[in-house]
Amino acid sequence: ELGWISKVYVNRPAVVRHAEQIKKWKTLKGNWQAAWLLKAVTCIDLTTLSGDDTPSNVRRLCFKAKHPIREDLLKALDMHDKGITVGAVCVYPARVTDAVNALKAAGCNIPVASVAAGFPSGQTPLETKLAEIKLAVEYGATEIDIVISRSLVLTGQWDGLYEEIRQCRKACGEAHMKTILATGELGSLANVYKASMIAMMAGSDFIKTSTGKEVENATFPVGIVMMRAIKEYYWQTGNKVGFKPAGGIRTAKEAITWLMLVKEELGVEWLTPQLFRLGASSLLGDIEQQIFYHVTGSYPLQHELAMA
Repeated sequence: ELGWISKVYVNRPAVVRHAEQIKKWKTLKGNWQAAWLLKAVTCIDLTTLSGDDTPSNVRRLCFKAKHPIREDLLKALDMHDKGITVGAVCVYPARVTDAVNALKAAGCNIPVASVAAGFPSGQTPLETKLAEIKLAVEYGATEIDIVISRSLVLTGQWDGLYEEIRQCRKACGEAHMKTILATGELGSLANVYKASMIAMMAGSDFIKTSTGKEVENATFPVGIVMMRAIKEYYWQTGNKVGFKPAGGIRTAKEAITWLMLVKEELGVEWLTPQLFRLGASSLLGDIEQQIFYHVTGSYPLQHELAMA
């Protein structure tokens, strides 16, 4: 529906003002804070995307995914029997088999997500992107985080962008597809909105802000624009598409703010792992520290929390 795309206008000053107000929201305290932090844990895509990833550190990550918060801390909050795990484990295609085997050995069914389609630059031929997606699914990934070709957005090739994402969606088969827009490289908030709409029209289950490798990653102005696109798409079609901010989200406070923003913009029904994820590698460590402080009244020593 290119008619939607041609009429897009984003009031940047208003978006920026709203984003500044978000930063001033009051911080939650006590049990309310602990509850929101545990909700954030269940929405984390626990991620390792390093060139030196090995089977051993992927296994460690998977163990942490199943036991994100220390058992005694959960017992103190009476949440030890609620099955709290992270939303998914996210790795490169070459490490998918390691993650699948580690989670199977741990006896849990946490989804394995794989980045693909020329991550992080997107500067590979479409045939290569599709082959990589199919391999990741074959290895056992049930969620695929693809990355778009930014050049298609910057040159206004909306039909080409739609076709690329549509073919990626087809290659994913039964796997859920999250489309990474790399918003820091799209040039304008209007382009962010347009790319969000095209990605949803092409069948994306989620739209995601960033790869985490750009200079600018998840920001509140970008989040607001993407969520407004999701809302508009829902009003027009009745289809709910998920949202995933990723890159640079490192503190418990930031995680809660993103959850509150989703609640304000999209509603409570989006606050589930099926429709909201946080892409993060170091966030879980800070959340666990804050929960430790809530339970004990002091911050943990370095050896008191397992490595994330």
